[in-house]
Amino acid sequence: MIDGPESSPLSEDDPIGIGGAQQNASGHVAVIDVGSNTVRLVVYDTPTRLPIPMYNEKAQCELVRGMAETGCLNPQGVILAHASLARFIHLARAMGVEHMRVVATAAVRDASDGPAFVESIESTHDLEVSVLSGSDEARLAALGVLSGVPRADGLLLDLGGGSVDLVGLDDGRYGESATLPLGHLRLSEAVGNDRKKGLRLVAKHITTLDWIAQTKGRTLYVCGGSMRAIARVFIDQTSYPLHVIDNYAVSAEEAARLADLIARASPDTIARIPGISRKRQSTLSHAATVLSVLINYANPATVVFSGFGMREGQLLSMLPADVRLQDPLISACASLAERTGRFSISGDAIVAWSDILFAGESSAERRIRRATALLSDIGWPEHPDYRAEHAFHRVLRVPFAGLSHSERLFAALAIYIRYNGNIGDKVTTPVMRLLPEDELERVKLLGLALRLAHTISGSAPGILERTRLGLTPQTLTLRTPKDKHGFASETVDRRLKTLAHALGRRSRIMTERS
Repeated sequence: MIDGPESSPLSEDDPIGIGGAQQNASGHVAVIDVGSNTVRLVVYDTPTRLPIPMYNEKAQCELVRGMAETGCLNPQGVILAHASLARFIHLARAMGVEHMRVVATAAVRDASDGPAFVESIESTHDLEVSVLSGSDEARLAALGVLSGVPRADGLLLDLGGGSVDLVGLDDGRYGESATLPLGHLRLSEAVGNDRKKGLRLVAKHITTLDWIAQTKGRTLYVCGGSMRAIARVFIDQTSYPLHVIDNYAVSAEEAARLADLIARASPDTIARIPGISRKRQSTLSHAATVLSVLINYANPATVVFSGFGMREGQLLSMLPADVRLQDPLISACASLAERTGRFSISGDAIVAWSDILFAGESSAERRIRRATALLSDIGWPEHPDYRAEHAFHRVLRVPFAGLSHSERLFAALAIYIRYNGNIGDKVTTPVMRLLPEDELERVKLLGLALRLAHTISGSAPGILERTRLGLTPQTLTLRTPKDKHGFASETVDRRLKTLAHALGRRSRIMTERS
């Protein structure tokens, strides 16, 4: 199935262009994804800001297995799916979910008994099941990926058990899309262990899509469970220092080489790969074949793995426009700060107070500085001896969208310094290669500024805003109100000097005239 061209941006009224998907949900929200390979429940927290996953469980049902021969859903998979759905719906209701959306994809869409399966679910549980078309599924996947990379540009591959969705992306806008019957389970059944047959079948479908050539030299974004499994293999094989899949980027040349190795690997070899489930192992080589062929045909410069996809797109389509249009990173950081901060010092107040130190930064750099400031009190409950280390690892691995791996490290290092950590020690050395060298001075400066801001204010609101920083070619000045005794101290003076030294300046504290 190939869909015609579309170049709509993500709009407030209908972000995926399919109409009727939004529910303007509030309270706890759940998405149940009845996929060709798995059935999964994800429950999200209240969306006053962009929701954060509260609970995530999947069941491997393999509904599409055997469908090429019978035209019907896998009977054993149907039994497992009904049992899983009963559990998931019960759990969601017990968790106080106010809005639940059940969606079904390729296997249910294509099976002759798909309508009967849907009717059984709806009558048993008194809810509606939305069977997504291929174009709906592709656009929801694009919406999910764009939530983490708003200006994504190139090509999206979403690989499921029953189908492959491909979407052209042009600076955050989606264009041509196609749905192909190349899901890893379907491909496995179609070609067995005949790798050459698999290569020919995948190439036969993909090479009919002339528009893919337009993505040459750009980025290939990939999502789906099998792609995440492949990312884990890449990370393991290259000794990559950060085990976070979202926004994990690798050159297309290296990705093609590694994908080809996985595609050629024997079942015994794949079985020895750590972190890959037994059922995923049986079709991993077929998923790698799809990736390998697509890289060779599309010729991208970079492959980026996304931790977000169709389910996140479905969630976003359910939310009010004012929530959906929030920056996912800033929203998540603000939510975490509201829950974990001691006295609710404003991260935005820290950003405004320190603006003078970061003149000339780009909007993207300021965004990461803002996210870092919002997270800068994250370590307060920890034991003082471990505060810096625990805060560093927590920030480095936060499950938030919208962060490249170098940006993750930038934020984590700045907060490590804020808690008196030293860059280059045993905690930070293993991942330092992820930070560009030209960012090192900036991250040190931000860490010292955060340390000073929290010292001046005691991390309490309304205090830092009463002071100002002044910067001349020779001096860094902290200007305090007339009642300077409420702001100046030996510790403040020492940390101001440390920040001034990093800037190559002297420090002084001045009392503002009333």
